[in-house]
Amino acid sequence: MPSLNAVIHKSLLLKLLVSVGSLLLLSLSVWGFFNFRYMQKKMVDNITAGTLRLSNTIRLGTHYAMMLNARDDIRQIINNISKQHDIVNIRIYNKQGEIKFSNQDAEIDTVTNIKNEACYICHRSDPPVHQVSLTEMVRTFRSDGGHRLMGVIIPVYNEPGCSTDACHVHPPDKKVLGAIDLVVSLEKADRELARYERNLVALAIFIFLATSAMIYFFIYRFVKYPIIRLIDGTRRIERGDFAATVEVDQADEMGQLAKAIHQMGTAIDRKQSELNKQRDQFQSLFEMVPCVITVQDRNYRLISYNREFADKFAPKPGDYCYCAYKGRTEKCVDCPVEATFADGRSHYSEETGVDKDGSVKHWIVRTTPIRDKSGEIVAAMEMNLDISERKQLEEKLELSEKKYHAIFNNIPNPVFALEIRSLEILDCNKSVRTVFGMRRDRLIGTCFLDLFEPDERETMAFRMATTAVLNRVRRMDADDRLRYMDIRISPSEYTGQRVLLVTISDVTKRLEAEQQLIQASKMATLGEMAAGVAHELNQPLSVIKTASNFFMRKLKKKEPIRNEILMTMSEEIDSHVERATRIINHMRQFGRKSDPNLAPVLLNEVLERAFEIFSQQLKVRGIDVKWRTDPDLPQVMGNSSRLEQVIINLLINARDAIEEQSDQTPKGETPRMIDLITTRNTKTVTLSVCDSGGGVPEPIRGKIFEPFFTTKKVGKGTGLGLSISYGIVKECGGKIDVNENPGGGACFNLHFPMVKTP
Repeated sequence: MPSLNAVIHKSLLLKLLVSVGSLLLLSLSVWGFFNFRYMQKKMVDNITAGTLRLSNTIRLGTHYAMMLNARDDIRQIINNISKQHDIVNIRIYNKQGEIKFSNQDAEIDTVTNIKNEACYICHRSDPPVHQVSLTEMVRTFRSDGGHRLMGVIIPVYNEPGCSTDACHVHPPDKKVLGAIDLVVSLEKADRELARYERNLVALAIFIFLATSAMIYFFIYRFVKYPIIRLIDGTRRIERGDFAATVEVDQADEMGQLAKAIHQMGTAIDRKQSELNKQRDQFQSLFEMVPCVITVQDRNYRLISYNREFADKFAPKPGDYCYCAYKGRTEKCVDCPVEATFADGRSHYSEETGVDKDGSVKHWIVRTTPIRDKSGEIVAAMEMNLDISERKQLEEKLELSEKKYHAIFNNIPNPVFALEIRSLEILDCNKSVRTVFGMRRDRLIGTCFLDLFEPDERETMAFRMATTAVLNRVRRMDADDRLRYMDIRISPSEYTGQRVLLVTISDVTKRLEAEQQLIQASKMATLGEMAAGVAHELNQPLSVIKTASNFFMRKLKKKEPIRNEILMTMSEEIDSHVERATRIINHMRQFGRKSDPNLAPVLLNEVLERAFEIFSQQLKVRGIDVKWRTDPDLPQVMGNSSRLEQVIINLLINARDAIEEQSDQTPKGETPRMIDLITTRNTKTVTLSVCDSGGGVPEPIRGKIFEPFFTTKKVGKGTGLGLSISYGIVKECGGKIDVNENPGGGACFNLHFPMVKTP
C-alpha cells in the first residue's frame, strides 16, 4: 500500500490541499494566538484599572476616618466594600508591615514579612523606596483553591494634615505611612478567557474546515476534474487518436488549455500526415532515385539498398559490398566506407569497373556516416552515381576544346577575350600579329585600349560599352600607315567568367577599293553632268565675251566710255567670273577623293550645294524643282562630300525616271517635277527626293540597292549609284528606303539620327 507521502506526491489535488490547508492553518493559528493575547491583555488591563480605581476609592473613603482616627468607621468601610463580588482581601498595612485593618478579622494586628509579597516592592532596598510604578503595584498569584488572584498595593503617603495634626505623631520626614492592599479574584475572568479561547479555536477550526472544503470542491471541480479529462485526451492523442476532443465546459484557462490540446492534436495529426507522406516520398525517392545507394555495417555487409542497386547487381542476402559491386573476395584497397568509419566524415572517390555486360563503367562514390542517439557510428551510407556518359562527354569535350583552340588560333581575323570592366586582354589568337605586329604572349595581360591612339582611348572605351559594332576604327601601325578596322563586340563565357569577345576585321583594303569605286562613280557623275556644266559655264563666258566686244568696239572707234557704263560692265564681268570660279571649284572639290571620317553636318546645306551643281541639268530638261525644307533642321553625323554625291545620284535617277516616263507618254501630259523635302521628328532627320517618273515596282524594291542592279536600258547606267549611296548612308548611321510617290513616281528617303547636343 503506498504511503501518504507517495499519494500526496502523485496527486495535485492533495498537494494543493496540503499546501493551502497548511498555510490557512498557520494563518488562523497566528491570528488566534495574537487575538487571544490581545483579549487577555485587554481583560487584565480592564481588571487592573478597576482594581486601581477601587483601591483609590478605599484610600479616599478611609482618608477622613484615618484623619479622625475613627477605627470602627474604617473597619466598617472595609467590610462594606469587601462584600462586592470578586473582592478577596482588603488590608491596610502600617509602616512596620502590621495589618491594622482587614476584611478578615483574623489578620488584624498580624505582622507580615516586609521582604515578602506586596511589601517587597518598596522594601527591596534600604531605606525603602517611596515611589513605585503602576506595573510594580500589581501582582498576580494563585489561591489555595487554584484560581488566580490579582493584588494591587498602593502606598499611603504622609500628607501635611497628618504631620501637623495634634492627634497624630507622624513626623514630616516620613513619606509613606503605610499601604492599602486589595486582592481580587480572577476566576471569573479566567473562565471568560477560557470560554473565549474555546470559541476562538472552534471558529478557527470551522473556518479551516469550511475553507478547506470550499477549496477542495473548487479544485476538484475546476482543476482536478478538467485535468483528468485533459490527461484522458492527451493519452488518446498519444495512442494516435489525434482528432480526439477534450470536453471541458469552462471558459477559463482550463477550457483554453483543452482547446489548445485539441488544436495541438489536430496540428499533430496534420504534421503526422505530412511526415507520413514525406516518409513515403523519401522511401520512394530512396527506391527510385537514379543512382545506387547502399547502407553497410562495419564489416561492409549490405544492410539495405535501393531498387537501382538491386536491378544492377542482383545482390544476395548478406552479401558484402565489394562482392556485389566487383565480384571481389576482399574489400577494395581505397575504400571510402572504411575511411568514414575511421574518422566519421564523408568521403569521395571515383571508381572504374566493368559492368555485367562487359562495358567499362565509371562511378562517383560518396559516403556519409549514420549515427545512433548516442552519436556512435553504426552504419555508413554509400551513394554511387554512374558518370560513364559524363566521362565520355569529357573526352569529347577535351577533343572539342582542342579543336576549338585550333580553330581559334587559326582564324584569319584577330580575336580577343577581354575582361568586361578593365578591358584587360585575357586571351587572343595568333592572327593578332598580322594586324597589330605583336606576338600573342606580349598582348595577354595588357589593356586592349593600349593598341589605339591615346586621344581616342576614352572614346573607344565608351563606344565599346554602349555598342556592339565599331566601324572604321583608325589605328597607326608600326610604319605609320593608317589602318581602318571594324570591331565586333559580344558578351560571352570564357573559363567560367563573363568576358567580351572582340573580333577585328582589317577593312583598309576594302575601304581603299570602295574609295576607288566611289571616286569612279564621282567621275561618272561628272561625265553625266558635263553638258549641264558646260552650259552653266557658257552663260558667264557669253557675258564676258559681250562685254569684251563692247570694250573693243569702243576702243577701235576711240569713243569714250562713260564711267557708269564702265562700272556696270565691270561688275557684270566680275560677278560672272566669280560664278564660273565657284562652279569650277565646286566640281573640283566634288571630284576629289574624300576622307571617310564623319562630322556633324546640316542636310539643308548639303542639299543646296548638290543642287547648285545639278540645277542647270534640270533646267535644260525643263524639270521643275519644288523645295519643302525645314529651316530649323538639326545636325546629323555624316561626310558632307559623300552625302552630296548621294543626293546627286538621286537627282540623276529622278531626272532619268522623268525622261523615261516622258518618252512613253504623249508630250505635255506627264508632269516633270522633283520635290526636295527635309523633315524631322523626335529622333531622326529625313531627306526625301521625290520624282514624277514611272516609280519603282513593288517586286524589285528589295533589289534596287544591290550592286550592278539597274532598271535602265543598256548603256544608260552601271547599277552602282544606288548601291554606293546605300553604303554611304549606312556609314553615316542612317538608312535609305524607297516608296511610292502619292502624285506618281518614286520617293527615295534618307533617314539619319540627330546629333545629341550636350
